[in-house]
Amino acid sequence: MPQSRSLRVLIVDDDPHFLDALEAVFARAERVEVVGRAANGAEAVRRTAELGPDAITMDIDMPIMDGVEATQRIVESLHVPVVMLSASQSGERIDEALAAGAVAHVYKASPADDLSQTIRAAVAQGTPY
Repeated sequence: MPQSRSLRVLIVDDDPHFLDALEAVFARAERVEVVGRAANGAEAVRRTAELGPDAITMDIDMPIMDGVEATQRIVESLHVPVVMLSASQSGERIDEALAAGAVAHVYKASPADDLSQTIRAAVAQGTPY
């Protein structure tokens, strides 16, 4: 990704207030643009195909299709790096997300800068598909 271009991010979470907070975090981050939002995993897969983001932040637990299944579908077919977000510290769910292809995990309670740095690192290192 050229340095002059903004990092294009799709944000995925079933809580609209958390989506608003994520959007505000990325609005303050240098060269990060939120190109879309999704409220469940099925919508995330569809929006990823439509928008072609550089990276995705994905909630683990959502209705319709959870973040683990959505991540697996996105990684296998669309090759976009996914950073998994969770409020829970359940190691089992995090392990499932990483096994499904998420490149990293960030707790929702982490400092905002952690998420921006993790997204940038995920895109910079590329994802081994």
